[in-house]
Amino acid sequence: MIIMKTDATEEQIAQVITEIKKYGLRADISKGAFRTVIGIIGDETEVDFARLALLPGVKEAMRIETPYKLISREYSKLIEGENEHRVIKVGNIEIGGDNPVFIAGPCAVESKEQLLRIAEGVKKAGAHILRGGIFKPRSSVHSFQGLGAGGQEKAEEALDWLREAGRKFELPVITEIRGESQVDLVAEYTDILQIGARNMYDQDLLTKVAKKGKPVLFKRHFGAGIEEFLSFAEYMVAEGNKDIILCERGIIPIGKGKNYTRYTLDLAAIPAIQKETYLPILADPSHATGRRDLILNMSCAAIAAGASGLMIEVHYNPAEALVDGQQMITPDELKDVIDACQKISKLIVPMRNKK
Repeated sequence: MIIMKTDATEEQIAQVITEIKKYGLRADISKGAFRTVIGIIGDETEVDFARLALLPGVKEAMRIETPYKLISREYSKLIEGENEHRVIKVGNIEIGGDNPVFIAGPCAVESKEQLLRIAEGVKKAGAHILRGGIFKPRSSVHSFQGLGAGGQEKAEEALDWLREAGRKFELPVITEIRGESQVDLVAEYTDILQIGARNMYDQDLLTKVAKKGKPVLFKRHFGAGIEEFLSFAEYMVAEGNKDIILCERGIIPIGKGKNYTRYTLDLAAIPAIQKETYLPILADPSHATGRRDLILNMSCAAIAAGASGLMIEVHYNPAEALVDGQQMITPDELKDVIDACQKISKLIVPMRNKK
């Protein structure tokens, strides 16, 4: 990164950017209250940092050793306003602030009536954002793939239901994008774009989603290490989109025998990631546990670990759900979860802010 002097002129900043482009690289420009920091995007092994440091207006030129440079705290601590953590605004909702945010709704949108009924329930329970799957990545080709699998017309109809439900109950909406061909369509109807665990490694999809300029919820792959997770989040930030919401959703369990949970919710990853990056991180106890009877406990644990919020699957009658009914809770149970987590948050946030 190139740290400019406090009195550096626009011309001097432009000259540095020009020099960076000569190496075939791109520049990420972050202007704080007191200084401008320019991040170099690409393979910087051939960059002559000593030469860049001598350019007019440059205070210092230095390398960041982590592979996720642009989202690292080492980079962000030099930029006023992103010293502690980034707050991402979606309408009137702030993700990453002192109050936890709750994203709730059905795993899959099945009908307009189903969605509206669930949206009303999660709103009354205290949720802030409505989720609903239109395109469902499934392990088996014989499983319900979501209404989006019915073609463009059916996908647009389901997305319109989602947008209508969000507007009716004053909830921003989010749904998962399964492939590049869906990006433009989903971005037209939703407030937040979701990249699911199975697509964490899809660089082309990440790049295209980032360019839409909307907040992105980015889930950790169930076999990915923390460094991999953050490194792939970097792909989106490198496209100029810093409104990335990380989500821990469980990793592959270790050992043999009966599976007591669907995945293992890596609670330690939450504070570990917060030490590495300024991006907010949520937790998804529904996919992590695969059991509705564990949602309350693991939701409370995630908030206690420092998560900025939760993504929870909700249905008025989980037994009727076409997808993942065993891990959905009812709106009444969601209210209990939210109430408990808000109480825990009030204890945790003051301690976090003292650090």
